[in-house]
Order: sequence, then structure tokens, then C-alpha cells
Amino acid sequence: MAQYKVRLISEDGEVHEEDDLYDTEEDAYEYGCYLKSCYFQGQEILHMSNPGDNPEPDYDEEIKIEVVEA
Repeated sequence: MAQYKVRLISEDGEVHEEDDLYDTEEDAYEYGCYLKSCYFQGQEILHMSNPGDNPEPDYDEEIKIEVVEA
């Protein structure tokens, strides 16, 4: 039975691959969406805590979610 991993790819080409495995592509993609929302929420929190050092989140930044077979 195939298992799947999630990769997040930022606009500048940086790739973050998760180690967790999922039984379906849908489960992996759903987790990728969750990670993407956590990324922007983290940027927002950092900006609120120290706006001088942390820029406001760029919600137009494109982060691609890629599901690959492991």
C-alpha cells in the first residue's frame, strides 16, 4: 500500500519536507494546508510581538503544497 509525504515549496524555491507518512493523498494534502496556515499565523504572531524586527506577513506569498509518494 502506498504512503504519501508532504512538501512545502516557497516562492524562493526553499523546500520543507515533512517526515510523517499518510495513507491517502487527501490526508497528506490536508496536513499540508494546515502547515501552510501555521506558517502565516506564526509570521503574524512574530510581527505582533516585535514589529521592528519582524515584517508584516505577506499573504500573497505563494507556498505550494506537493504530495509525493514515499
